[in-house]
Amino acid sequence: MTNRTKYLVACLSGHGIGPEVMAVASRAFAAVSRLHGFAVVEVHPPFGAEAFTQTGRALPVETRRSTLSAQAILVATANEPALAGVESDLDLHARVDRVVFPPRGVVSVVSPLGESAPREALAEAFAAARASRARVVSVGGDADWRTLLDAEASRHPGVIVDVLPMNRAASELAFHPERFDVVVTPAAFAEPLMGLVAHSHRPRVVASGRLAGSGPGVFAPAHGAAEDIAGQGVANPASLLLAAALLLGEGLGERRAAETLTGAVLRACTDGVPTPDLVTSGVGATTREFGDAVLSELPASLTTAEFYREAVA
Repeated sequence: MTNRTKYLVACLSGHGIGPEVMAVASRAFAAVSRLHGFAVVEVHPPFGAEAFTQTGRALPVETRRSTLSAQAILVATANEPALAGVESDLDLHARVDRVVFPPRGVVSVVSPLGESAPREALAEAFAAARASRARVVSVGGDADWRTLLDAEASRHPGVIVDVLPMNRAASELAFHPERFDVVVTPAAFAEPLMGLVAHSHRPRVVASGRLAGSGPGVFAPAHGAAEDIAGQGVANPASLLLAAALLLGEGLGERRAAETLTGAVLRACTDGVPTPDLVTSGVGATTREFGDAVLSELPASLTTAEFYREAVA
């Protein structure tokens, strides 16, 4: 009998489309973890408007306990005000934004949270690059930033490092995003870069994470609660699925599983199962149908052949 590694993830669905897209993410966690020989144990505490309706508080004490005891946190909507309370309890030091450009590839942008953690952000960027295509592009920064970049690069001799000024990086990202793997930049440049990357290309899927030095990180989609379509079964779960992949790789260290899930999202978007928000005519796929398409692509997206046996009860 083989005892699989188990990870505890706090899933904060909130209101609006949150419960619908979180259900798809839960199915993805179960499927990709089986493929890679580990298990994700989920807790679903009340959160946000849902929690306020039940308890009179958007962030109840038991929800805080659940998030602090988890190894990673997945949030279903990005604009929930109670999220600030969750993050204030955590040791967050770096931000990672990931953009998928079907069918062209994936770009990650890593930056410090504020100006106080450049070393940590650089270390996160190189770790992500080593698990991907082993290329880091540094954009912007002063002499101190370059000194820290060179020091981190010396610890990763197999990683190719390029340094680009903001104007050239902006042009390259706008027209040739497939040339990039991991971009690392000071906090002041992160928003302009992400705005350029996210809005220069259609279609695209965006998700983000806040990484912790110790304790859980927080991972979220780009969208909000979208209450106008809640309960209709037509919400696009791609962004939350990409956030779930970020959580697996950057939050739990299961980078091969993260690649598998990201690849499945990319394939599902490329092979034409668009949800109504991406359809110009005709009928789009339902939330569940898109989730089914992603799950069906997982075996084809598997990047490793790790051997495991299911634990026997």
